Formats: sequence, C-alpha cells, structure tokens
Amino acid sequence: MSYVGPEFDPSQPPPRRGLGRPLTVMVAALVPTCLAGWLVYQSTSGPDGGEAARSLPSSPSASAERTTPSEAGPPSPSASGEGKDGDKDGKGDKGDKKGGGGKGDDNDSSTKPSVPDPAPDGPLKGKVVVVDPGHNPGNFQHATEINRKVDIGTNHKECDTTGTSTNDGYTEAKFTLDVARKLRTLLLQQGATVKFTQDGDRPWGPCVDERARIGNEARADAVVSIHADGSGAGNRGYHVILPAKVKGGAADTSAIVAPSKELGERIAGAFVSATGSAPSNYVGGGTGLDTRSDLGGLNLSTVPKVFIECGNMRDAKDAALLKSGEWRQKAAQGISNGIGGFLRG
Repeated sequence: MSYVGPEFDPSQPPPRRGLGRPLTVMVAALVPTCLAGWLVYQSTSGPDGGEAARSLPSSPSASAERTTPSEAGPPSPSASGEGKDGDKDGKGDKGDKKGGGGKGDDNDSSTKPSVPDPAPDGPLKGKVVVVDPGHNPGNFQHATEINRKVDIGTNHKECDTTGTSTNDGYTEAKFTLDVARKLRTLLLQQGATVKFTQDGDRPWGPCVDERARIGNEARADAVVSIHADGSGAGNRGYHVILPAKVKGGAADTSAIVAPSKELGERIAGAFVSATGSAPSNYVGGGTGLDTRSDLGGLNLSTVPKVFIECGNMRDAKDAALLKSGEWRQKAAQGISNGIGGFLRG
C-alpha cells in the first residue's frame, strides 16, 4: 500500500505523451491473470503452505459472543449480628467502620441461608437451644439506639455494643453469625429445635435485655451467646463466661447458676478437643472459665446460659484462626458437642 501524507508526498514526474493507451491495455490484460493466480494461492495454502485464510464473523454480535468472557462480581459481604455487654480491654468494642465487610476467608454466609427442619429422630429431639450471635454490623450506624441504657436488674447498661474486629477489619459480628449458622446446622442434624436472637435480619441490636428475654420465652434448655474478645496482643485462647449468683430487680440467677456452670464446663472441654485451641492465658487462671455478674444477657436469663469468647481478635495468631472458615467449623463443632453432652446428661 502506498502512503501519501504530510510526511511523504513525492513530486509527480512529467507526463509522457503517447503511452497512455498502450499502458491502459496492458494493465487491463494483467488484472484478470493476477486475480486468478491469487485465488489459486488462497485455495491451496494452509498449514503446509503458509497461514490459511481466516473466516470472519458473520455479524458484530457473533464476534462479541466469542471474544467477550462473562464476568461475575465479588460475593457480597455477609451480614451478622448481636452483642455482648462489656469487654475485657476496657476500651469498648471496636466495630468495622465500613460496616462489617471484613477480611475473612470469604467462607462466611453472604446471605441468610435456608433453615431445614430438625432431624426427626436425632438424639436432641425435643430440646430447644437458643443461639445468640454477638453484635450486629449495623450497630455502628445506630449509636443512639445502642447507647440507650437498659435495666439489667443490678444496674443499667448500654443496650448493645458494636463489637470488636481484627486489626485488618474482620468484624466480630461477621464471625459470630457465621459460627452461629454452622452451629445451627449441627444442632438441627441432631434433632434440636434451634432459635436465634437475630439472624442478620435486623438493622441493629437486639438489646441485651431482649436477648435474654428471647431465651426465656422459648423456655430454652440451653442458650449460648457467641463472641470473640478484643483484648491486647499476646492474650490468646478461649474462655466461657458463666453467670454469677445475682439478685436485684428483674435479675435472679439463683436457679440457673449450677446448670449454667455444667453447660459451660461441657462446652469448654469440647471446644479444646475440637479446635486444639488452649484455654485463655489471661482470663480464668487456665481453666477456660470465667464467672461474671455484670452481663445483662446472663443476669436476666431464667434458663441455663453461657457466653463463649472463641479467641482474641486483637492477637495476630488468634485472629488467623478466627478468620479461617475451616477453624470456624471446628469451633461450631466444639460448641455443639458441649451442648449435646449437657442436654443428654
């Protein structure tokens, strides 16, 4: 192909008289011959004779279908939920400022899963378990609501808290709901009836007094509130929080202290077996058990209830476990085994 443009415009040679007609005849004679030769070449060339002719798409849309791959967006962050009133670090719970996207391993449920019926003939048939996933990712958007004081019998405390998170933003609320859902599946397979205090289906809360009330009204055989701690780096391990004997206002734990202790001991023993995690090195003197009188969720309960702090989100080694979907499944299994042992007696 010739190129004619601003950088290349050769001067035209002077015309030669008398050659126009013979030249025209010559070119007219050569064109059919060259065209025939080109057609023969195209029909015979291939893998052994150069590049074969490429077929063109019949339409622009057909070309687009062949060359444009389909794309799927990233999974949505899962919602999660409920809260523990009081933290060991004295700083209050620290929520993910972006609302709970987190940096886990993407094995968390991004949508509310369907809930099957309990197994008809499992060993926990007829038993009612209330699972209380700690905190709610929407709490940070509802500061007025969650900071409202509620009566926990012995005093007044905040309705709920935002929850803590790992240093890279994986939230306690996301962690607790994933473990809770895994736990529910395991309990249903054993025939238990399982109720949640929330299932990522409300914008904030519920308040700690409502959490207790849900378990009471369900006449639960056992209630477990799932959490992860927000203590200092180097503090590692799990611990189970038991209700102290308290009496005041609407709070009276006299009837539940002993069975709650048994429930907590069962869960602590099964948790270490299932996960391999050691009992807390900063709470409970190595027993994995801690008794408290300042938690409204325990003070207001009339049925056996414990909290479990599955690990410390602010310690890098514990955080790596908490962010692992495989480890969270083990955590759920340990809690399930402990509940099962308690309910079977």
